[in-house]
Amino acid sequence: MDGPILLEADHIRKEFGGIVALDDVSLRAQERQILALIGPNGAGKTTLLNIIAGTIAPTRGQVRFKGKRLAGRPPYERVRLGIARTFQQAHVFAQMTVLENVMMGCHIRGESRPLDAALRLRRARLEEEDILLDALRTLNLVGLGSRAEQLAGDLPFGQQRLVAIARALASDPTLILLDEPAAGLNRLEKNDLVDLIRRIREMGITIILVEHDMQLVMQLADWVVVLDHGRRLAQGTPAEIRRNRAVIAAYLGAEEA
Repeated sequence: MDGPILLEADHIRKEFGGIVALDDVSLRAQERQILALIGPNGAGKTTLLNIIAGTIAPTRGQVRFKGKRLAGRPPYERVRLGIARTFQQAHVFAQMTVLENVMMGCHIRGESRPLDAALRLRRARLEEEDILLDALRTLNLVGLGSRAEQLAGDLPFGQQRLVAIARALASDPTLILLDEPAAGLNRLEKNDLVDLIRRIREMGITIILVEHDMQLVMQLADWVVVLDHGRRLAQGTPAEIRRNRAVIAAYLGAEEA
């Protein structure tokens, strides 16, 4: 793929005390691209997602989204700009319904003030109706429309992951960060996840995917960036990464020949 650049992370360094989690890492994500970020445990993958999402700040380097620098912007502002994310754990609101969980993602786009909602003003009521319909459409997209009124905490683990993805999609992103979405899923659930991620890309959404399931990564990714011990070890197409001896050595724990 060779399209316009949506997100740029330039020379990112992150230190936690005396530990260097990321050291001079750069990447580019194009519009409508599935970019996979892979590497052994502790390579710095989730740290990089956290920096893009704004939950932590880099020690050095910068992130640009749609050409704008993101330094100093908190996570909620980045969501409004079009960056959504999921986490390694599903993080559903267990005592809320599936529909209410997804509506939480829609509310970030709302313009009504809390007082408008409290007074049941017409503008707030119309906005709430729109949010309800958007949430239902998103649930249908991920295959959970029939579960809308069920408590999210009662769902199986795999479906809780889908609720988390639906909530992220409900914020109407142009970039979604998926942190190990296949973890804990069986093969059938992983096949459904592959189909869903492809549908998300067809909607025009760029995806940065952190994942340990290499079969899933090679099925989905347009471009792969490999991290190892906080540094970028390699990048390329899935076919190029499969043949890369340094990547093979990092994953197998062997010395590079």
